[in-house]
Amino acid sequence: MSTPTETLTETKVQKVERLKREKNPWECLDEIRAFAAQGYAAVPEAWIKTYFRWWGVYTQGDGAGTLGGSGGEGKAVPYFMLRIRLANGFLTSRQLHVIAGLSEKYARGSADITVRQNIQLHWVTLQDLPEVLQALFDAGLTSMSTCGDVTRNITGCPLAGLNANELCDASPLVFAANALLAGNAEFYNLPRKYKISISGCRDWCSYPEINDLAFTPVVRGTNGKSEAGFSVRVGGGLSTEPHLAVRLNAFVNWDQVIPVTRAVSEIFRDSAVLRNSRERARLKFLFLEHGWTVERFLEEVERRLGFKLDPAVPEQVPAGVFRDHTGVHAQKQPGQFYVGAAVLRGRITPEQMRAAADLADRYGNGQLRTTNTQNLVIVNVPHSQTGFVADGLNRSGLRVEASTFWRGAVACTGTEFCKLAITETKSFTRWLVEELEERVPAFDQQLRLNVTGCPNSCGQHRLADIGLEGKKVKVKGLMQDAYYFCLGGSVGEHAGFARPVGYRCAAEEVPDAIARLLRSYLLCRHGGEDLRRFFARHSEAELRTFLAGQSVAEAERDPSPGRPPRGVEG
Repeated sequence: MSTPTETLTETKVQKVERLKREKNPWECLDEIRAFAAQGYAAVPEAWIKTYFRWWGVYTQGDGAGTLGGSGGEGKAVPYFMLRIRLANGFLTSRQLHVIAGLSEKYARGSADITVRQNIQLHWVTLQDLPEVLQALFDAGLTSMSTCGDVTRNITGCPLAGLNANELCDASPLVFAANALLAGNAEFYNLPRKYKISISGCRDWCSYPEINDLAFTPVVRGTNGKSEAGFSVRVGGGLSTEPHLAVRLNAFVNWDQVIPVTRAVSEIFRDSAVLRNSRERARLKFLFLEHGWTVERFLEEVERRLGFKLDPAVPEQVPAGVFRDHTGVHAQKQPGQFYVGAAVLRGRITPEQMRAAADLADRYGNGQLRTTNTQNLVIVNVPHSQTGFVADGLNRSGLRVEASTFWRGAVACTGTEFCKLAITETKSFTRWLVEELEERVPAFDQQLRLNVTGCPNSCGQHRLADIGLEGKKVKVKGLMQDAYYFCLGGSVGEHAGFARPVGYRCAAEEVPDAIARLLRSYLLCRHGGEDLRRFFARHSEAELRTFLAGQSVAEAERDPSPGRPPRGVEG
């Protein structure tokens, strides 16, 4: 235990590491219940700033974002955001009804589907927090391990077990990994957040390229027979220093996935060098800063396993197709279909959740899935009933058939609730989509349009065809929301991060800029050239000209009043 003098002189990272050593918040649910009875003023700072996060609970901002506070963080209000953990995005109609009720009763009708397949509530009070948590427990849900230095929600293909093109249904492995890591005292104290994807989907729709640990399906021939297994990648991540996960030279069979998951998780947990800086504590920094190679990493995995893994086999990397799971499509089960709805910027109302749950009960088997593109899917619907489901979703405002802009838009939380954001994102994204639908109705390509309110990439803008990064600019003497453009991101076969192109404009000018860019593409593309290739064959200066309608100088990416702290909560 640190003495008072030592505590006064410790750095921020030292303080966080001390607090984590002193307490496992997962074992302290009774303290949360006691705080609710005592009132917000009685809650220690250690809980407000650290321990609550282990329960997916963290303080809400006052709407001004990071620039309304100091030290790179905005002012907090006595309300909480709360993330609900949905491993692999699996959800039942009963559970969705429970979430709708919690949203209505305790969260002012708020709910957002996140890019890790969670559902997030806002406006939760300390007094109501125990009731909310208990209602989740009673429904077989939890908020545990959705924030903090822990394993975040483990993602997978929303169509696991249903996709006719999958090599295997990997969802049982997702749930086994979830049981290993979420709530296990061995893994409550990691250096930082830890993100895992496990999928048997050939399309890699869970973005293995940006996870700390990711398994993707492969097939090898053994004694004249085909055997399904997995490739394994490590060290992916976004934030201000994006890094594509690197593939280890290993073929991992089904029974080895969880042992390998444990081994990689232990490597991360035991990496003391990653505990020296909060901003550089992700697994990727072993490769970026500490000299690790894929060979060394595999050696360490195998040392912890106690056996050698077979060498990797060739894998089929999917094309960078758009995978949002919307529309009506056949499952591999004869006569069964799924119906996916585009939930614009992930924001969903209690009424919409109830409508979707009722449709899943009436026409399906009560099963739904959330996606990492912030959408909602009803599964196991007989072909004869798909029209009723689609009509019901459309009537509720959840579009089954939507424009490319509506389908492709993703947005982070933004200043509305996040203390680390610079710009408001949710209302902006809806307005932007509506403007683009009107201005560029002839646009005929699928489009990833990701909006994030700061450089930390919670909205995954560096994966987008068009990625918008929140900034501030001075207009007529007043600071206004603005966005910096990153273009040409891709996953799959041509995986790469969107290029910062040196163009920044006020938020109100963004629809004009994107419309000019897309019209230039439609006029100047070569044959069937897609956006990625179009952006790749033009220089940053040329792309700025398309955006601005004239030649403009390169803009600073992080102008005054300065950049927020790097990698804080991306």
